[in-house]
Amino acid sequence: MKIVDEFKEFIARGNVMDMAVGIIVGGAFTSIVNSLVNDIITPVIQLVTGGNSLAPSLVIAGVNFGNFIGQVINFLIIALVVFLMIKGINTMRDKMEALAGRKAEGDGAESAPAAPTCPYCLEEVKPGATRCPHCGERIEA
Repeated sequence: MKIVDEFKEFIARGNVMDMAVGIIVGGAFTSIVNSLVNDIITPVIQLVTGGNSLAPSLVIAGVNFGNFIGQVINFLIIALVVFLMIKGINTMRDKMEALAGRKAEGDGAESAPAAPTCPYCLEEVKPGATRCPHCGERIEA
C-alpha cells in the first residue's frame, strides 16, 4: 500500500502535471513546426538550390540524407522556439516577482538598505568592497 500512496503523491506534484501539459502541447506544436519546415523552409531551399528535393546531391546509394537534414532543421526550430518561450516566461516571472517585491515594500514592511553602487559603471557592489567586480575600478570608502 505504501507504493500506491507514494505513486499518488508523485502524480499529484505540480512538476509532473506541468511536464504532462508540456508534452501534450509539444505534440500539438510538432504539427505546426513540421508544416513550417515542409511547407515554407523546404520550398525556399529548393528554390535556392534549384532542385526538387531538399538536398538532391545527398542521395547516395538510395539513402536520402535530405530527409535527415530536414529533421535536423525541424529539431533546431523546435529547440529555438522552446528556448524563446522559456526565456520569455522566465522574464515575465522575474518581472512579476519584482512587482510583488515592490508591493510588499509599500505595505509598511521594513526594507533592507540599498546596496552600494559603483560610481563608474553604476553596477551593484557588496558593502565594503574596495574594487568593483564589474569594471575593476577602485571604489573610495
